[in-house]
Amino acid sequence: MKAHRSLTKHAERSFAQLDIGLTDFVILEMLLSKGPQKASRIAERVGLTGGAITSAVDRAEAQGLVVRTLDAGDRRARIVELTPRGRRLIERAFARHSAAMEDATSALTPAELRALAALLKRLGTGAESKLAARD
Repeated sequence: MKAHRSLTKHAERSFAQLDIGLTDFVILEMLLSKGPQKASRIAERVGLTGGAITSAVDRAEAQGLVVRTLDAGDRRARIVELTPRGRRLIERAFARHSAAMEDATSALTPAELRALAALLKRLGTGAESKLAARD
């Protein structure tokens, strides 16, 4: 837990000067890496409720960072997409974030980082499958 809290602080500090919070960063980064997404898919991946994702997307849209369009395949759904301004912001934020995470993890060797990543991936996948089996 201590490592998680410390890394989260490093992450939040890395983009705080750009006036975005952790939730906004995670949403914008997902759109940068995955492209336009249904709002419901973003909520699922980020771990937000329907109401919370609506508020977060409203906030990003009001700042000119994203636009929402109707999903041609499901008129009830909305597709969220980065605007050029949103893309510029998240690219800057992600560059800062990457540098901060590299600095925060510098106590580990490259081999240790690779091993840690593999173990965390295996742990997450295993824990997720246990939850799915219980549902």
